[in-house]
Amino acid sequence: MGKRTPVFFFAPFVSSTMRVEPAWIDYNGHMNMAYYHVLFDRAVEEGFSLVGLGQDYFEKRKASFFAAEIHTVYKRELKMHDRVRVTLQLVDYDEKRIHYYMEIRHAGEGWVAATMEGLSLHVDMETRKVRPFPDDIAANLAVMKTTHARLARPQNLGRVIGIPRRTEVGEAIPASGTRH
Repeated sequence: MGKRTPVFFFAPFVSSTMRVEPAWIDYNGHMNMAYYHVLFDRAVEEGFSLVGLGQDYFEKRKASFFAAEIHTVYKRELKMHDRVRVTLQLVDYDEKRIHYYMEIRHAGEGWVAATMEGLSLHVDMETRKVRPFPDDIAANLAVMKTTHARLARPQNLGRVIGIPRRTEVGEAIPASGTRH
């Protein structure tokens, strides 16, 4: 392998501007939940192509990365023709996995429409089995993680789904059972 070009990452990564498409609007008059994932997926492709995990990587090196787990929080409706940008923060990675956090933000007004925490696996496309990242990709992930480590830890990271319990006084207790 020849001399490697240094990689530079913005913290967080910010996607290109995307628009809510008319076909994505459901009978409630807002974007159907499935299409939030389309926007997240497009931004994942943009963001991780910077570390070398794009379509070119798939075609030349016969490997890719697959979603293993995601947790999405819907915060505000998106409507037809809204323009959005998606931020991506690499939280952590190891030899075979990447853990990241994303936010869909209204492009003009900046409010958060949805958040997503994801865990993806690096996969050999010929065997369809999880395998370690090659050294050059791992090195790029290290640079991205170092850059993104300067960001605040996302508040929604590791969030658990549940209905808060109520005490006798009526104070909500988070599903974790601890009070804040």
